[in-house]
Amino acid sequence: MKTRYRFWIICLLITAMADASEVPPYNVYADMAQVTVDGRGAIASVNSMATELGMQAFAKGGNALDAAAAVAFGLGVVDTANSGIGGGCFILVHWADGTVEAIDGREMAPAAATREMFSVAGEYQPALSKTGALAIGVPGSVAALEYVLKKGGKLGWKNAILPAANLAESGFKIGPTYHHRLSRVVDRMKMFPASATTFLDENGRARAIGETFQQPELANTYRKLAEQGSQYFYQGEFAQQVAAWMKANKGIVTAEDFAAYTVLQRTPVTSTFNGYDIVGFPPPSSGGAHVAQILNMMALYPLDKLTEVERYHLAIESMKRAFADRAYWMGDADFVDVPKGLVEKSYAKQLASTINLNKATAVLSHGTPPAATTHLFNRHTTHIAVADADGNWVAMTTTLNTTFGSKVTIPGSGVVMNNQMDDFAAQAGKANAFGLLGDSANRVQPRKRPLSSMSPTIVLKNGKPVVTIGAAGGPTIINQVVQGLVNRLVLDLPYEEALSRPRVHHQWQPDRVLIDPSASDELRAGLEKRGHELVTWPGFGSAQMLGLEKGKFVAVAEPRLEARAKR
Repeated sequence: MKTRYRFWIICLLITAMADASEVPPYNVYADMAQVTVDGRGAIASVNSMATELGMQAFAKGGNALDAAAAVAFGLGVVDTANSGIGGGCFILVHWADGTVEAIDGREMAPAAATREMFSVAGEYQPALSKTGALAIGVPGSVAALEYVLKKGGKLGWKNAILPAANLAESGFKIGPTYHHRLSRVVDRMKMFPASATTFLDENGRARAIGETFQQPELANTYRKLAEQGSQYFYQGEFAQQVAAWMKANKGIVTAEDFAAYTVLQRTPVTSTFNGYDIVGFPPPSSGGAHVAQILNMMALYPLDKLTEVERYHLAIESMKRAFADRAYWMGDADFVDVPKGLVEKSYAKQLASTINLNKATAVLSHGTPPAATTHLFNRHTTHIAVADADGNWVAMTTTLNTTFGSKVTIPGSGVVMNNQMDDFAAQAGKANAFGLLGDSANRVQPRKRPLSSMSPTIVLKNGKPVVTIGAAGGPTIINQVVQGLVNRLVLDLPYEEALSRPRVHHQWQPDRVLIDPSASDELRAGLEKRGHELVTWPGFGSAQMLGLEKGKFVAVAEPRLEARAKR
């Protein structure tokens, strides 16, 4: 079995979802999500066309890195509302030699960024961080994907991109989800001529369901990227296109900002839970630390013996405490001190001592982890050794932030740009698009990377990867991952059931619980009796989970999808 294991390859790719104000009352990934498993590998993604590109990479002799990149570039064509080369990503790779690498392709603030950039005449203008030129950070996905392909891919850079270029040129039929997502942002897309021309019809409406959507400009951009590598994107024609548009539209991103972008190799966050090693992504992701922190608190209780209501109540109370810490302590560890004590068991015990299993308790402020000013997450690390591609596990989360990002398409390129600057704490006490509060640790600074909730996670047992999970859905990502892990690693639920169980979400502020529509009346009543204010929330994102069971892989796409995953 050990020999056979080394020749399995697995890839998990997910995309981050729109902000709360843009979440429709239906599942946003209902069109064509798919998982595929065969002798070459396994892929779970939010779109069957993108998944097919990954499977083609396997068929050509590629490995998990090739497949992941092919899917990522494909999603930039067919899932433009969420992902693309105008955005960023986190990639967590377990190499076949047993090392794990966290590859930071997060967007970066431009050199001219200031904390006052979203204020006009001294008044904070939240729209400026969400739509238009000032909302855009320097994208990182291209650099991150090039890095992993150079380090461990087998097929080369061109073969990862050209299939997606062909798909952009030939087009795909627009499904209900794509249409509805686009319909919700039509007015903002109209603000930018290139976006209107690309994504709207001649009457200024969202392109119709069933229409074949061709993107020749994006196809051309992909082909230039395939030929010239990241040089084209960061030092060449694309960087100049962005700089010219910015200059004409009162933006501050320059060609020099693009040239200054670098992918960073970071040390993963590691913790233990119920006999497993949990490996997550470090700052500027808050996911790795706070998934570990919540699990550490919950692990102090006999989770398999608690009632359903007690277990959900415990999860909510743990979430509240972790998100209070997130608001105060978390930011880019290259710029601010982020304490490693957040993930220490002793700190979890301290926080959990304030939890009452019988009633909700107010969390007034953040805690103070041990050695908060001295024991810190590292600055970015040096290159980790190259590994054989056989047996690699890849967990990648990629995003533009909210639906269609900044709503800006760079003229002539077909590339939609992110609005990741909204993930900074633009002003203390002011919530971002997801309702999250932040403090000085996540304030806007030149060339800083904004805080993220993306939580690509790999689970090890006796040093071998056995589960990988990630999710989409803004700040709910952290809590979706926690609940999926508890359901699988403690309750031993089958993978699909582990993801289909009702979800809850609490992010400290506002003081309310978002709860799945599928939650039973008994669960709701039990939580309300304990003092929780419940808000039914149909907009939970999409989680994907892959696992190794008796030498075979199980791949599960979000069970809430209206179109069930195909195998």
